[in-house]
This record gives sequence, structure tokens and C-alpha cells, in this order.
Amino acid sequence: MKYIDEFQDPGLARRLLDDIRASVTRPWALMEVCGGQTHTIIRHGIDQLLPEGVELIHGPGCPVCVTPLEVIDKALAIAARPEVVFCSFGDMLRVPGTGKDLFRVRSEGGDVRVVYSPLDALRIARENPERQVVFFGIGFETTAPPNAMTVYQARRLGIRNFSLLVSHVRVPPAIEAIMQSPSCRVQGFLAAGHVCSVMGTAEYPELADRHRVPVVVTGFEPLDILEGVRRAVRQLERGEHTVENAYPRAVRTEGNPAALAMIEDVFEVTDRAWRGIGSIPDSGWRLSERYREYDAEHRFPVSGIATREPEACRSGEVLQGLLKPHQCEAFGTACTPRTPLGATMVSSEGACAAYYLYRRLGTAPARSPQPAPQPAPQPPLEASPVV
Repeated sequence: MKYIDEFQDPGLARRLLDDIRASVTRPWALMEVCGGQTHTIIRHGIDQLLPEGVELIHGPGCPVCVTPLEVIDKALAIAARPEVVFCSFGDMLRVPGTGKDLFRVRSEGGDVRVVYSPLDALRIARENPERQVVFFGIGFETTAPPNAMTVYQARRLGIRNFSLLVSHVRVPPAIEAIMQSPSCRVQGFLAAGHVCSVMGTAEYPELADRHRVPVVVTGFEPLDILEGVRRAVRQLERGEHTVENAYPRAVRTEGNPAALAMIEDVFEVTDRAWRGIGSIPDSGWRLSERYREYDAEHRFPVSGIATREPEACRSGEVLQGLLKPHQCEAFGTACTPRTPLGATMVSSEGACAAYYLYRRLGTAPARSPQPAPQPAPQPPLEASPVV
């Protein structure tokens, strides 16, 4: 219960909000690049508690949501093959492709199974040597190490009926693309703590310097978010643009050396398309030549795919931070979790899902009343209270 007690403390949240409010002299726009952080922000109303002028823009922080439609359609085609057992985490089953999703494939006779680890899929492959087992490997840098380890284990154990359908994406190139966009309003970033726990922070100082934006590595509890906002706002007010680690309980500058070594062995950097955004150079991984035989796209060539996004879906604008979910005309009407037009409505990290789940259905978020002052004066927050 430690993190619930310490990182959701209302009194400390009021102190952080007071400190942010005392620091702000002009409007600032910050982007969180993590769907988990987006859900924390909306669930706890953090965006409504912040002072006027401090805006949180939801970025492309949901790996399920940015998985390109072409890859989804390839997954549907592979999963429908009679010799295939298609394994995936549960949040991919409702993601709409062109005309159907993995639930529909399963209802039509496809062997689609929900697993809780890529190693579960490898076990299924060992137990069913007469079947081809495919694991849908998506995600940011966070899920790359276990997926890489599974392919490494398959090769080491000589399991030939296992393959990985890869759609891994990398966060720093996405930040670069956001900052290069003519419509960009972002002045600072809350970087995803789980990504940095794997990769470290080495890629961020150059981005911060080149675009003159602060980057604050932030966790996922309410006080983590508020502390990240506090540090970013203070930097902006001082005209600074450095990388700060506000999540030291999980993140080290050098990241996780063992995880990095596994990624480097199994994957290689490649260009990757992001759903609703387009192709971003060097923003993804694919299996390296040494492990290419375990690449499902090579093992099961799929041709003739004609992708088609619903015209009413504006999830691409949501993913780019150009639109809040409730500003989409289809939100909550034509597009709901039961009838989703885009992945942002059904993913557990999707911004549209967060707004729908926590009933942000109005046309504009209303500001909550100012929190009551502390009954006793508190010392200033010069050092981070989040450790």
C-alpha cells in the first residue's frame, strides 16, 4: 500500500498545486507521452486542478493506438489461417482493423488466444509442435525486452514453430516528429518513466537542447504527475531546458543494461508507421537478420491489403495532441467502447477511453474549485517530495 498512501496524498497534492500556481506567470503547454499518465490525469482530474494557463496535451503515448492499420490487418489475416495459433495481450482484441477485429476472427473460427506474457506463447508453441504460434509483439521500449528475450529463447531452444509479429515503436523519434510539426504547441514534455527505466535518459538531452524544451521523466501516480508538472513549469519560467529525473525510484541515467543488451542483440532500428500520424524515421524496431526466421511477416507473407480508416474517426488528431477526445464529433455517439471507430477508444491506455471511462463527455473541461488551503503553513518545496 506504500505507493497508494504516499503518492496519492491529498495534502501533498495541494502543496504541489499551490507551488505550481505560485510559479506560473504565463500560459504553458506540456505534453505527456504515456497513456498510463493520461489515464491518471483524467481519472484524478489533474488537468482541472492545475491553474488556468497550464495545459496538458495528450500525446501518442498508447502503443496499441499507434499500431498502424496495415499491421492490424496483417494480424487479422495471419490469425485467420487454420494452421496458426495467434496469441496477443487482451487489449489488442478489440482494436478495429479494416472491417473487423481479432474478436471477430475468433468468432469466425480463428484460434486467437489471450496470453499474459510472450513466454506463454512460447510455451504454447512447445506444447503444439504441429501448429504455428504467432505472438503479436507491440509496444514502446517497455515491452521490447521481454519480446526480445522470447525470440532469443525460441532460437536457443530450437523452437521453430514460433514467430513474432513486430510493431515496436520508440518514443524519442516521436518527440522529434512532434516538435518539427508546424502545428506544434508543446513547450515541455513529461517523459514516460517506464520507457526510461529500460532505456535510460541518454537520448533526451539532445532533444531538449535542440528544441529548447524541458523534459521531465515522470511516474504514474497523481503526485508523480504533479511533481513532473511543477519541475517543467519552473524550468519554463526560468527559461531553462534540461532533462530532469523526477522518477528516481525506478529510473537510472544508464537505464537497464541487461535489457538494452537483449534489445540490441535481437532487434534493429527501422522506420515505422504510426497510426493516425504517418511514417517516422528510425522510430521502430524489427527483428535483426540473425533472428529473421522468427519474423511472422516473413513467415506469412500477406499481400493485397487495402486499409481503410473510418472517415468519422479523428483519433489521429487526438494522438498528435491537436484535439481533445470529446472534441471529436463521433466521441460517445458513433464511437464508444462497444462500437469503436479507432484504437484510442478501446485501448486501456487510449485517451478516448480515458475520457469516456471517466465521463469527460462535455465540450470543454470545467475547472474544479480551488483546493482548500492547508490548516497549517508548510515549508517551501525546494526539493522533490517524490522519491
